[in-house]
Amino acid sequence: MARDYYEVLGVPRTADASEIQQAFRTLARRHHPDVNRDPAAEEKFKEINEAYSVLSDPDTRARYDRFGADFRQVPEDYDERVAAAQGRGGGPFGGGAGRGGAQGWTESDFGSSGVDFEDLFGSIFGGRGGRGGRGGRGGVSVPGADQEAELTLSLEEAYQGGKRKITLGGSDGERSYDVTIPAGVVDGQRIRLAGEGGRGRGPAAAGDLYLVVRIAPDPRYRLSGRDVEVDLPVTPWEAALGATVPVTGPGGSAKVHVPAGSSTGRRLRLRGEGMPHPKGTPGDLYARIRVMVPPEPTPRERELFTELAADSTFDPRKQT
Repeated sequence: MARDYYEVLGVPRTADASEIQQAFRTLARRHHPDVNRDPAAEEKFKEINEAYSVLSDPDTRARYDRFGADFRQVPEDYDERVAAAQGRGGGPFGGGAGRGGAQGWTESDFGSSGVDFEDLFGSIFGGRGGRGGRGGRGGVSVPGADQEAELTLSLEEAYQGGKRKITLGGSDGERSYDVTIPAGVVDGQRIRLAGEGGRGRGPAAAGDLYLVVRIAPDPRYRLSGRDVEVDLPVTPWEAALGATVPVTGPGGSAKVHVPAGSSTGRRLRLRGEGMPHPKGTPGDLYARIRVMVPPEPTPRERELFTELAADSTFDPRKQT
């Protein structure tokens, strides 16, 4: 069973968005496979990412708080289905006139709440298909089951969003779908295609198809939730003296100031330049400095480096 997402991030259920983001960043830095060589770090990092992708989105978090670990199995139109069942005086199998005649189902058929939740959930999740005796009188009507498939995107596709045509195979053969990808989707997020899931029984509506986003690894970028990290090559003199240099992220090119005295590994933050968030705060872009030396120094460069070596007292091996 999956751990509670609040427990994964170490925050209370009352935590606000900033507390959740801060907890995620602290844990992501600690467990990132690039810095943590523990064999379990990668799985821990994935777990942290999944928890953050759910709790950082207000709508997804609300569904998680309401339905718990099975929130992904609950249809998006759950409330509408329950309301429809209550409104017509019957469950999801409701053939209108069943035992209750012209007045529909009676309260005794569904218990004091007016809805037989055992039948309701059985239909929503594509379960038993109702109780044969009762459904047979009014005509069995079972909504189709919701289905899932994976949708692999490049980081740029996830960043920019847009439209894409996909083809999926199933028991009925291959089917094509036109998918609208929201800008800023993250790994594990789901895109709903209403009515494209399993077929319903009788006149009932089909279920929904949910495309689970998987962002493919990119050799240029490292993704942590909505934060993006990219290597920033700089020359020794830019690192030593400071400079303003271009850095390229998934959203395009930007300028970043390299402070004087920077060494390899230092991270420079560009606030809001990470993955967009349609309903919240966008992630940040982090440029990690990599000091690069000329692979084949010119005679003049060699002369200058030799002169610097003779004059400088700096010894990084003696630094604390």
